[in-house]
Amino acid sequence: MHSPHDPYVRVRGAREHNLRGVDVDVPRDALAVFTGVSGSGKSSLAFGTIYAEAQRRYFESVAPYARRLIHQVGAPRVGEITGLPPAVSLQQQRSAPTSRSSVGTVTNLSNSLRMLFSRAGTYPPGAPHLDSDAFSPNTTAGACPECHGLGRVHRTTEELLVPDPSLSIREGAVAAWPGAWQGKNLRDVLDALGHDVDRPWRELPAAEREWILFTDEQPVVTVHPVRDADRIQRPYQGTYMSARRYVMKTFSDSRSATLRAKAERFLTGAPCPACGGSRLRPEALAVTFAGRTIAELAALPLAELADALHGGSGAARVLTDDVRSRIVPVTELGLGYLSLDRATPTLSAGELQRLRLATQLRSGLFGVVYVLDEPSAGLHPADTESLLTMLRRLKAAGNSVFVVEHHLDVVRGADWVVDVGPRAGEHGGQVLYSGPVAGLAGVAGSATARFLFDGAPALPRAVREARGWLTVGPVTRHNLNAVTARFPLGVLTAVTGVSGSGKSTLVGEITGELDGVERLVAVDQRPIGRTPRSNLATYTGLFDTVRKVFAATGEARERGFGVGRFSFNVAGGRCETCQGEGFVSVELLFLPSTYAPCPDCGGARYNPGTLAVTHRGLNIAQVLDLTVEGAADFFADTPAVSRSLGALLDVGLGYLRLGQPATELSGGEAQRIKLASELQRGRRGHTLYLLDEPTTGLHPADVEVLMRQLHGLVDAGHTVVAVEHDMAVVAGADWVVDLGPGGGDAGGRIVASGPPERVAGAADSATAPYLTRALRGRGGRP
Repeated sequence: MHSPHDPYVRVRGAREHNLRGVDVDVPRDALAVFTGVSGSGKSSLAFGTIYAEAQRRYFESVAPYARRLIHQVGAPRVGEITGLPPAVSLQQQRSAPTSRSSVGTVTNLSNSLRMLFSRAGTYPPGAPHLDSDAFSPNTTAGACPECHGLGRVHRTTEELLVPDPSLSIREGAVAAWPGAWQGKNLRDVLDALGHDVDRPWRELPAAEREWILFTDEQPVVTVHPVRDADRIQRPYQGTYMSARRYVMKTFSDSRSATLRAKAERFLTGAPCPACGGSRLRPEALAVTFAGRTIAELAALPLAELADALHGGSGAARVLTDDVRSRIVPVTELGLGYLSLDRATPTLSAGELQRLRLATQLRSGLFGVVYVLDEPSAGLHPADTESLLTMLRRLKAAGNSVFVVEHHLDVVRGADWVVDVGPRAGEHGGQVLYSGPVAGLAGVAGSATARFLFDGAPALPRAVREARGWLTVGPVTRHNLNAVTARFPLGVLTAVTGVSGSGKSTLVGEITGELDGVERLVAVDQRPIGRTPRSNLATYTGLFDTVRKVFAATGEARERGFGVGRFSFNVAGGRCETCQGEGFVSVELLFLPSTYAPCPDCGGARYNPGTLAVTHRGLNIAQVLDLTVEGAADFFADTPAVSRSLGALLDVGLGYLRLGQPATELSGGEAQRIKLASELQRGRRGHTLYLLDEPTTGLHPADVEVLMRQLHGLVDAGHTVVAVEHDMAVVAGADWVVDLGPGGGDAGGRIVASGPPERVAGAADSATAPYLTRALRGRGGRP
């Protein structure tokens, strides 16, 4: 055992994922950064080993039943770890937060504000005192009875339900109805009820149209289906459901996101007339503080809310001070433009992680290890300084802060760096250096050292000329107020600005009806799938070809196995215990459910019969376990597979395993997989690619690889527009559109646009000073 005074967390023999028996010592009570190219193993060390072991010890200490679970989930593969304090993980979870979760609930600020209104609010004369629950739209005591605390009511109109009144009901006039049998059934029921289904909709009497679309009655009638030549259908009892009723029911009850989205097309959402969208009942809205209702305060940007709560005395003063002190760290992390009522699903992963970080500063914990996953993701360089201040403050409160990070300014500001590499996947998994940052300079083979100390100037190249212009706007949405932007075609444009300045809103308004553009491809960071069933191989379509290769082997032919036998999504070849997932979900009391390897197939996904078939010595599960890079060698002579793999290598994803579940991929990785799927199609014709921070989660060495691809697309005649914070990328763009100057109400206008050199000289741009530095680093242009 280590002595109690040993100031290091000592890891011995870590073998998680691609780590090769790694030994490393990381100081406690320090800000330590884990660096390395994507897939080098830094997350396996920080999260998969150090954090996982701390969590395992915590489970063991809290409950006997958790021991059973640890046995199922498996402890991290490590010899031993000494000197490890309890750990708190702030990962970029992509969980699906509900529409009721908001900035206020994540930061606990809503609780403080409700307490303030309950104890120190101004009540109308004679009104009873309300407790803090009555100010929450998420409780029965507080929710507006009309909209049940959702703030919006959904309605529909004849114009939405019947877009083309010249059609008859048989021709599909009621567009909102379901397709296939269900729609035919509703039409047959109307026919049986005596309505004319062959007259144009507009010729039907108004009262009849009203009943068909909006009635709440559900009459049952005997339907005699028209006999088809090929099949005889018996009469049946059919129930009528109006178009409105069908749409509302689907929208509120359906579990299918696709069906809900379709139903939503026929609805208009309007603020609830009873509460005006505030989600609260009238009694709560009658109480004010500083002349405003709680709903009005919750709608203010946090920076303004802090000002509005100035002053007061006695109990009110104590409560307003509490709220304001909680707002400070949020605004310091560049999130002052958010309001308390902003719904969590509308935040980016980086924004959500920084909100959690700001909240942790108030938790008063000390003596713990915080493990963070790229807290700089989605941060403008101007906000990186305050992020470092926050991390140092967590350290000063007596904690250890371990951060997986690519942002060089954060790396430079750390006390200690652990550099993992040298490359990705099986070419990584070693600790190249662990020590004070300055010492990394002398480490040969470190991809990080090259960028950290030399700035690795990109090769200068000539700016490309626009082949035409695309005008977007005027856009009035979120914080953009009648903004019109011009984007050059045939070049690479970077859209820049601090968080919340309106970048994604502007780019989201670029639509498919464009002159001179044949195709629009928007590539975002949404997951490529929400379950372990979806993976790299299935998403890109390369798995179809791989299954054909296996079905064509002599062994498969002998056993009568077709292509379907090698799918883990259908019965036949898959392991039935886990139904081909390779994992079983373990439900936990009080803790989030977690996945454990399947006890029968051990994670292989297939049954023994299927695994007996091999191609060049590997079975299908072993092939899914190959990295993209390994698979490229293995399938070098199968053109359809190697084309897909080549595209994945080109966007820097050579380290991912073919069968890596979608649930394990970051937003940046998901975006690059979508991009690779596009690239492998090799489309002709002018395509406009819209990318949302494509370099998120990439080491500078991987950014070079990705940018080579994007510049290649432009050289091939396409247009690329990317929202981007990486100044090295912006410096290499042909054109820049900079929004700002601040976030939220302080942003939303175009501060500067033009070639990078011109934007670098703009007066009130937050981007300019950082862009100037990046241009200097790359040695200007020829």
